[in-house]
Amino acid sequence: MQAYQQLEARQKKIAALENAMGILQWDQETMMPSGAAPARASVLAELSVMVHELETAEGLEEQIQQAEANVDALDAWQQANLREIRHGFVHANAVPADLVEKLVIASSEASMTWRTARAKDDWNSLAPKLDALFALKREEAAIKSAALGVTPYEALLDQFDPGRRENQVDSIFADLADFLPGVLAEITAKQAAEPQPVSPQGPFPIEKQRELGLELMNILGFPFDHGRLDVAHHPFSGGAAGDVRITTRYEDDDFMASLMAVIHETGHALYEDGLPAEWATQPVGKSRGMTLHESQSLLLEMQAARSSEAIQFLVPVIRRMLGGRGDAWEADNLLRIYRRVKPGLIRVYADEVTYPLHVILRYRLEKAIVAGELATADLPGAWNELMETLVGVRPPNNRDGVMQDVHWPEGILGYFPTYSLGAVAAAQIFAAAKRAEPDLLPGLARGDFRPLFGWLDTNIRSQGCLYMPDELIARATGAPLGTEAFKANILDRYLAPA
Repeated sequence: MQAYQQLEARQKKIAALENAMGILQWDQETMMPSGAAPARASVLAELSVMVHELETAEGLEEQIQQAEANVDALDAWQQANLREIRHGFVHANAVPADLVEKLVIASSEASMTWRTARAKDDWNSLAPKLDALFALKREEAAIKSAALGVTPYEALLDQFDPGRRENQVDSIFADLADFLPGVLAEITAKQAAEPQPVSPQGPFPIEKQRELGLELMNILGFPFDHGRLDVAHHPFSGGAAGDVRITTRYEDDDFMASLMAVIHETGHALYEDGLPAEWATQPVGKSRGMTLHESQSLLLEMQAARSSEAIQFLVPVIRRMLGGRGDAWEADNLLRIYRRVKPGLIRVYADEVTYPLHVILRYRLEKAIVAGELATADLPGAWNELMETLVGVRPPNNRDGVMQDVHWPEGILGYFPTYSLGAVAAAQIFAAAKRAEPDLLPGLARGDFRPLFGWLDTNIRSQGCLYMPDELIARATGAPLGTEAFKANILDRYLAPA
């Protein structure tokens, strides 16, 4: 056990550094003055190198091998933790420290440039930063590809969804790409023939929107004693273990965008808060990859909060908090707005029918970027063409096209597939929870999320990384990850007779 215990001690140090980085990164996106960006990038780079040194220290391979040789002395959680330590070691050991530092600095520079460039629709200032960053990401992907014995893109994907392979993603996305266009046409035709919803008229004061978000977070059980809500250019959930921090952004003419972002990010935060506390400093106590993480946010936002039961409860709260009056604020009208299906430019505002098409677009483009088949200079044109082909709209500018997401400027490639894999998983998990908990939907109608969250605590949150992603999904739902529940939900919600 000595070798394993030494590994746990090392992981505790790594977790402390990662928690510090998490708070610094949250601050960078929310409160840090822009002029502090170079200094912050330097600090984050140094901390990243320190983590990398701990993950690749001399003698660590021998420690892992010694622990693996005595694996029968470990319990199930310790064995899973050792598996996760090995997985992290392989990823970290493949990349030299100087490349780690270069990646941190390049991504910090690109993301800070993105903030101002997107607002100005200034692609020319962002493109050189992206080009330099993409070159480093291709270098990282090639190195990890050789170490893991997978394709370069899979090497990046594996960081966010361990064990996931391109053929699985291709199969699920091909099924969705085959299913969605025809269904989209049916839904839009059906909705065009129905009474049109009336949009509540703003402006909606930002402070009132914030109060509404906080009220709903309270209803959902957000842990305000060790969490908070802030504003960022792009909504995200972050912070540290035991300190969950979410963000949103506000538009004074559309309270729904911020509201759904708050619900979405609260789903992420509740997943983090529900992870096994006794393993908080170890890899096995972390979230089980981003497909599972996205499943938890999309389950809350798309499956639960957009159910007719939840809407019946939420609308009076919304009306009271924002002072809404008249037909536009009735539950049936707001439900039609929430379920309005219309192809649009912006992924984070997309409905659940068109959303996967936005992700498929990004998946195809970033695979080409990693493969070196798409030059950075050609990215806007490729984006616009594919957006028109898949979603049916063409961006009038780069601000609402290729520059809309922060992921690529932050050096995050291989992440986008998990959004739609997470949506597929969310539908499958929600269906399983409804089968197991008869009071789940009646509970939502009362504003009582405990039946749903109790099931999630038992079957998803408390499991941490005890199992690999697909095994966890199969154990929770009784079936491997597939599109059946997602497609059934779309057909039932949008095309079933009234």
